[in-house]
Amino acid sequence: MRRYLLLLAALHGACGVAFAAIGAHTGVAASVTTGAQFQLFHAAAAFGALAAIRSRWTGAGVLVLLAGTLLFSGAVYLSGLAGVSLGPVAPTGGLLMIAGWFILAAAALRPDPPRP
Repeated sequence: MRRYLLLLAALHGACGVAFAAIGAHTGVAASVTTGAQFQLFHAAAAFGALAAIRSRWTGAGVLVLLAGTLLFSGAVYLSGLAGVSLGPVAPTGGLLMIAGWFILAAAALRPDPPRP
């Protein structure tokens, strides 16, 4: 599971860089740059959390964090690039990102499992 979460975080990072470049070089809506920033920050946070804390709570927190980031940034990208509104998808993604941070905070407070 951890390897898949690292893969997802890496893909978020790559997409964040790509969309930041699109935002910087095409003159599209500023929301594209905002989406890229959120995606990059949360990809880095996911890597950090996975490196720092080893528990199933960490995996759950990272999964919720990245799912929320996908919803939020994806909705912002569609809005900025195509003028398409997905209704409450961006706010739902934002709430999931917040929930992911709270789950990671709870994971940080739990004792570390024994290492083999």
